[in-house]
Amino acid sequence: EYDVGPDGEPVPSTRARQEIWIDYVSDVGDGWDSTYAIAFYLSQGLSLEDASHKRYETKRGAILIMGGDEVYPTASRSEYESRLVGPYEAALKKTKPPDHPHLFAVPGNHDWYDSLASFTRLFCAQRWFGGWKTRQARSYFALKLPNKWWLMGTDIQLGSEMDDPQVEYFRRIAEVEMKEDDRIILCNAEPHWIYAHLYHKSDSDYNESNLAFLENKIFKGRVAVFVAGDLHHYRRHEASDGTQKITAGGGGAFLHPTHGTDVSLLREGEADLRKNVPPREFRCKPTSQYPSHSISRRLCWRNWGFVALNPKFGVLTGILYLLTSWAVMAPLCSFGWSNAGGALRQSIISTMTSQTGALWISLVLLALVLFTDTHKVFYRWAGGIVHGGFHLLAIFLLGWAIDWTLCLSSFRDHAPGFCEFVSKLLLGGALMFAGGWIVGSGILGVYLWVSLNVFCRHQNEAFSSLHIPDYKNFLRLHINQAGRLTIHSIGIDRVPRKWTEVETDGQKPRFEPADQAATSPFLIEEPTVFPKPVSASSGDITAHS
Repeated sequence: EYDVGPDGEPVPSTRARQEIWIDYVSDVGDGWDSTYAIAFYLSQGLSLEDASHKRYETKRGAILIMGGDEVYPTASRSEYESRLVGPYEAALKKTKPPDHPHLFAVPGNHDWYDSLASFTRLFCAQRWFGGWKTRQARSYFALKLPNKWWLMGTDIQLGSEMDDPQVEYFRRIAEVEMKEDDRIILCNAEPHWIYAHLYHKSDSDYNESNLAFLENKIFKGRVAVFVAGDLHHYRRHEASDGTQKITAGGGGAFLHPTHGTDVSLLREGEADLRKNVPPREFRCKPTSQYPSHSISRRLCWRNWGFVALNPKFGVLTGILYLLTSWAVMAPLCSFGWSNAGGALRQSIISTMTSQTGALWISLVLLALVLFTDTHKVFYRWAGGIVHGGFHLLAIFLLGWAIDWTLCLSSFRDHAPGFCEFVSKLLLGGALMFAGGWIVGSGILGVYLWVSLNVFCRHQNEAFSSLHIPDYKNFLRLHINQAGRLTIHSIGIDRVPRKWTEVETDGQKPRFEPADQAATSPFLIEEPTVFPKPVSASSGDITAHS
């Protein structure tokens, strides 16, 4: 059952149940195997085991929250249908009231690429979504849960300020509907607490335009659990009072690394020296990250095989190497392998004395400077020029080797005069394209590996290039009759690559795992409980508003 909340928004009725299960998933709608695997396990109850082999029984959520970026790479009606709706319809057929679960969605930046046109049609029209029923009427929502809990979903609108209607919507709920001791689960599209740390800003400064006013002035410290996606891994930070900040973006998109910048300790707010009050601290244990740092570092080594993992990308580097060689390379037939210095000097002189060559090299270096992932101007230029320098050196060495090889007397004997020129142009161009395909891609892969492992940059590029469908995660939350919230963080090391079709009584086919190498869902860490017990001996519970 649902009550009618402010502005006609449906809210789960507290009369209907005294406890509830809620599923949370974010960053979905990408590859079939990973997206369908998550949808398949969301559609059923799960018996889960933690690292200590203790088992926990969970139920399918009465509510499914999608926490942002419901489709990749861009939002459109066809992309939603094929990448998101299709897998979820196959995982759970239409259910019947009162057992059917409901679905609410938070828009992320990828959902905004068509100004929420497709998102609104799919999630804000009270339509069926496989066996889930959508209920929201706008891109943000507030759900009244049993036992003094609320779940809020915001729309941060591509990082811009929240519009006035959204602010007023949450203000009316906070002032009219909420009690002083109510607690909130707040779902945002981005983990602003992580980005504030990475960009060396205070959390309040980073999210002031979006969420600080909402969290501090409107909700007045009632938020007990912050949940967000956007980063495609699992990470949980906890304050001393039990407040949780959880990043859970493992619903189907490519994997993000967990190693790199140290985010084990986050500080919120400024210290008050007059009252001797330190800034609030949130800590993350090594066991509260998935995948682990060691696995993340090991996966990053795959960038050394960039050309094999991304063969189509080699077309771009091949063309770049070919055009660059045509623009700047001087004939180097007379320079043997023992005269590398002379060949390099001649190539540099040829480039500097050619307006076309100098302009082309400048544009190539500028492009690589802009590609460099850093907010420091000096490092952007330094990184881009060094990266470009390795490509230019590779082009020189390839061009020298190709030119010198094609100038061999045996080749001249078989292709004199004009035929020699045409053959060198075509054959030399083909060899340079092939060399750029392999060498250029290889240099980029090494650059990404060094950037992430040494300088903690290019997290998106270094891992999206690996096409890793595994290490997925989602959350399953339970509020019991006593008002205690238990958060189960569920991971899947390897999603199935093979599926078998099962009978569906004339409906769309449903698929079950048929991959012996796939792994079953498990608990990433033991369940997180809020409010947490003060001690195991007293059994007292400390509540935090």
